[in-house]
Amino acid sequence: MSYPSGHPQQYNPQQPAPQQYNPQQAAPQQYNPQQAAPQQYNPQPAPQQYSQQQPAPQQYEPQQPAPQQQHGRSSRMSDSNLRLVWVYPDLLSTYGDRGNALVVERRARQRGLGVQRIDVRSDQAVPTSGDIYLIGGGEDRPQRLAAERLRNDSGLVRAAENGAIIFAVCAGYQILGREFINDLGEREAGLGLLDVWTTRGEGARCVGDVLAEVDPRLGLPQLTGFENHQGVTHLGQGVSPFANVQVGRGNGTGDGTEGAWRDTVFGTYLHGPVMARNPAVADMLIKLALDVNALPPADTTWYDALRAERIAATRQPA
Repeated sequence: MSYPSGHPQQYNPQQPAPQQYNPQQAAPQQYNPQQAAPQQYNPQPAPQQYSQQQPAPQQYEPQQPAPQQQHGRSSRMSDSNLRLVWVYPDLLSTYGDRGNALVVERRARQRGLGVQRIDVRSDQAVPTSGDIYLIGGGEDRPQRLAAERLRNDSGLVRAAENGAIIFAVCAGYQILGREFINDLGEREAGLGLLDVWTTRGEGARCVGDVLAEVDPRLGLPQLTGFENHQGVTHLGQGVSPFANVQVGRGNGTGDGTEGAWRDTVFGTYLHGPVMARNPAVADMLIKLALDVNALPPADTTWYDALRAERIAATRQPA
């Protein structure tokens, strides 16, 4: 599949977004707290699987009534819920990557946002109306199957063309690129959403904890995560490195790059899950979906403890 034409301006947190979050000023055509709130979120049942044959899963709301304020939305968000799509959990969800969906969902709810989470299995069509799409890692054969089905389905590509935010990890990151080497040793076409291509490394696997400095244009703190891959991912002219490693191998090319990003499409090799170690990454995705520069503060006590522990462990001499 060819790389999408056009190259919109890259997200730059230093420039004001079209509308900043302002709890004192209501945004037009947004969530109205006077309307009846949907049934409150119950953390016990698992989220419903997406199915074109069934109605969308029940919308969740925080346990407390929504505050008398409105949130700025991008033109994609037509209602009061953030639509979070977890792509192919049955094929691509290794090393706890399901945690990324849980953290994004939790971080949104901490800000009083409703979340409609859709878990799309590999035998189901990928909806094009989501705001944030998350893809995890997987072993070689599941990765090939996932790439085949995503190419045939085309829903994720159309969502990206519509401006959706996409964040993929490891095997999912490789699938977003132009091509990778599959379990049969053959070149497998990716989706072309990132100008990257992956070959198979000849040396030792890239395994271990990673510390990296994120592209400063994204305004994120130091990145921590765990990598485990044989692939070597090369970046083309149409993307920027997501981060540059201080500890670890990253893309495996020897140039210190880790992951890649373009506009609202992001890829990384880091597990952990990466959102649990780096809640600011989850917050960045939410800000992009809302089209705002900042979010209300939210408790990070648990995340901070995990980050401090892993960063300290990674910095210790071997």
